[in-house]
Amino acid sequence: MNFKNVLSILLVLVGLSAPILAQQIEAGRAVQITIQGVPAEEKGKIDGNYPVSESGYINMPIIKLVHAAGSRNEDLAAVIEARYRNAGIYTNPTIQVISDIGNKINEHTVVIGGQVRAPGPKPYTRGLTLYQAIQAAGGATEFGSMKRVKLFRGGRQTQYDLTKAQFMTVLVAPDDTVEVPQKTPWGG
Repeated sequence: MNFKNVLSILLVLVGLSAPILAQQIEAGRAVQITIQGVPAEEKGKIDGNYPVSESGYINMPIIKLVHAAGSRNEDLAAVIEARYRNAGIYTNPTIQVISDIGNKINEHTVVIGGQVRAPGPKPYTRGLTLYQAIQAAGGATEFGSMKRVKLFRGGRQTQYDLTKAQFMTVLVAPDDTVEVPQKTPWGG
């Protein structure tokens, strides 16, 4: 076998392995799970979307926590099938797992309102700061006051002066609401 043939084979193998790597399930995402080979009323209990926790687990009915992050779809399906079989719950389940790493099924947002150029929900990403969230909304308008930015979380309101560096790194959480108020007549 010459060098050209070996190189061609290696390129084909690399090309085939790329989709396999792309199928790995990630923490913070979600997977869709369907089950076959069980009574119809049981199917409704299992079929659905399952968020993958930050620690990498999904919470399945009856068998509870199953480690998912880092697994391929087929591997997770086999683990779930085995857990249901070994627990004596289903004798011949067939599980299908679908994950799309480009699409978050349970995507979290942060709502930015008030005097910003593009108000509305913005995608939440881990490590997102209050300042970055406002910039994701196009930044404050010329009428917006960065000295009195309000952060609403869990029914509580906190106010920050984002003209001071110490407050620019305040982290936002999923489902927070941020408001940039209008400046006062004195500019504050």
